[in-house]
Amino acid sequence: MPVTQSDISVLLVNYNTRHLLAEMFEALDRASEGLSVETILLDNASADGSVGFLRSAYPEMELIENPVNVGFGRANNQCLARSRGRYILLLNTDAFLAPDSLAKTLAYMEANPRCGVLGARLVGRDGNLQPSCRYFPTPWNLFLARTGLDRLFKNARLVDDMAWDHASVRPCDWVPGCFYLTRREVLDRVGLFDPRYFLYYEEVDHCKAVKAAGWEVVYFPDTSVVHIGGESARSEGELSALGRQIEALQIESELLYFRKNHGRMAVLLDVVLTTLADLIIPLKRLIRGKRSAGLIEYLKHIGRVWRTFAHTRWGLRPTR
Repeated sequence: MPVTQSDISVLLVNYNTRHLLAEMFEALDRASEGLSVETILLDNASADGSVGFLRSAYPEMELIENPVNVGFGRANNQCLARSRGRYILLLNTDAFLAPDSLAKTLAYMEANPRCGVLGARLVGRDGNLQPSCRYFPTPWNLFLARTGLDRLFKNARLVDDMAWDHASVRPCDWVPGCFYLTRREVLDRVGLFDPRYFLYYEEVDHCKAVKAAGWEVVYFPDTSVVHIGGESARSEGELSALGRQIEALQIESELLYFRKNHGRMAVLLDVVLTTLADLIIPLKRLIRGKRSAGLIEYLKHIGRVWRTFAHTRWGLRPTR
């Protein structure tokens, strides 16, 4: 029997999110009606019984089992190698599609051939908007966002601009990887994720390559995806207070990104400005009369940043 090409290949990477899988698949099944959908799930060495559940509940689905956790980017690359769809959707296991999500986003891609990557409107379970239409990070705009000093620099473009209603289609720099729709020809040209990123920044880096190759990255608001966020990360390490990220991995990926895309001096500037931010934030709290300014925790963060800077050789190589 000849191999047929699906409309869309949905790539899923699971890591200890068994409690979400049934709900995620129910939403995916509803959104897949009338479409030819290929689903490939890779389990990244979960310890919560995910594999047994998947084999029992979804025996027809293509399942890849990794003996160790290789990270989000590498796992998606493994799935991509087995996929056959004209379009590729990276979907998190903590992201739940609306019934019209696939039909509407695929229709947009068909009508707009220069769109290389499409993201949807992301909301939490409470319906509140999440950052969905994002701009490239720089050492400066990250410093402004971390310190709150962006109020003094009105013209600075931050990674997240939440001051508009997110109700219209808009080109942007990158969209979050929890719902990340791209086309086969884009991946044939630029590949998928740089395997040096274990977690975080892989989609930022990929969108940069997509735009450099001449395609657009677009935010599409006409369907919503409910995204919880941080579920896999909970099992890997302590989530940071800022952005619910695993601190060590976030620091490393940030340094790798700046070194790859902006060079040695950008990495050094990022480390210096991050250090300055970690001193400014507790100082501002003290000025406001807060007894617990958190200075010790920020000093610890400074130490982690500089150690990672050294271990990655100025952001040149990953540590795992």
